[in-house]
Amino acid sequence: MTQPDKDSPSPEWISSLRARFVTEREVDNALTRKLENRSGPGYQPVPLDELVDGVSALIRSNGDSSFEIADAYWLPGGASKLQMAFTVRWNQSDATSEPSRMVLRTETAESLHTTSRRREFELLSALNGVIPVPTAYWVDHDATHLPYPGLVTEFADGVSKPTDTQSGVSGLGTRLPPALREKLAPQFVERLARLHTFDFRAENLRTFDIPDAGRQNAIWAINWWDRVWEEDADEDVPLVALASAWLRKNAPAVDQLSVVHGDYRTGNYLFTEHDSRINAWLDWELARIGDRHQDLAWSTSNAFATYDENGRNLLVSGLLTEEEFFEAYERASGLSVDQKSVHYYKVFNAYAMVVMTLATSYRVARNGKSHQDVLLSWLLGVGYMLMDDMRRLIENGS
Repeated sequence: MTQPDKDSPSPEWISSLRARFVTEREVDNALTRKLENRSGPGYQPVPLDELVDGVSALIRSNGDSSFEIADAYWLPGGASKLQMAFTVRWNQSDATSEPSRMVLRTETAESLHTTSRRREFELLSALNGVIPVPTAYWVDHDATHLPYPGLVTEFADGVSKPTDTQSGVSGLGTRLPPALREKLAPQFVERLARLHTFDFRAENLRTFDIPDAGRQNAIWAINWWDRVWEEDADEDVPLVALASAWLRKNAPAVDQLSVVHGDYRTGNYLFTEHDSRINAWLDWELARIGDRHQDLAWSTSNAFATYDENGRNLLVSGLLTEEEFFEAYERASGLSVDQKSVHYYKVFNAYAMVVMTLATSYRVARNGKSHQDVLLSWLLGVGYMLMDDMRRLIENGS
């Protein structure tokens, strides 16, 4: 059998993947766009002036013409997106007009996970006032004005970790002092409960397909990451095929559909240090409508946990023990926690991370498609540890 050229995929091969791995329409659109553009140029550094010009054109296309963009600078952090902070000064003739601080999140040629800026825009707009999220202003989902699809939101004040605390990549391994944990942990749980009980059906989430009440949400999710593995992997790995088969065989039916964040953990929220108040939840690109246990499993992953100062208790996202987390979540949400479903989604989450690290990190770094090639190369090595964790989870759940 002739192997496909994954670096220059044919239209026929792309069509075959779409037919084999049926998933949500907007997820399919994003992955298809990635493959159609793959044979094009790699990532080239984008000057700030070019992004400023693109944002200016985007703002004008939405009906505003009297403004000036100033003080643009790069924002660090993140494993997949370019981020630029800037200030918009409105109507220079009006002395009472307050400047607006904003952030542009834009893709690169390819990234750790290819997702939809339009979905992110819709969800941030829907959740404004429900939980703390940055206000979403404009989206350029098809790169009409920007070099790559992008989203403009307000600039949220705060930090992702105490200024005197060290952490690993993307906030991993953040150690929080006891007094801070006591203030952040209730907010962490309560915001998740609000998200999972949010009435998404009343909102205009046009790019989010709603699965049925059975196993469809799990099958769509498996198809998503199975397809990414086929698109990006450079070799066959029997354990990956086994994990996919295990996930399909054991997929649970969902008892209540919820908005799932997909990356709910310390490192993806900002809090203000003077009052320890969480004022912005970030990184919604993996969000979907599905089973709340996916978030519960992700938040309680050992990858995001740290031990307390005595080295005895493993803390969920560095905040509280798993038992305390589940008990507080059930009280706040009125929803039960099914441990079998939590275990299933721990396997699923491990599978998705294996695909991102062993397949996508390799392909993107190899082809020079991202500004984060060093980080992606490092993640490739981490993938083997994640795969061993996935193996252990499957064995414990079989």
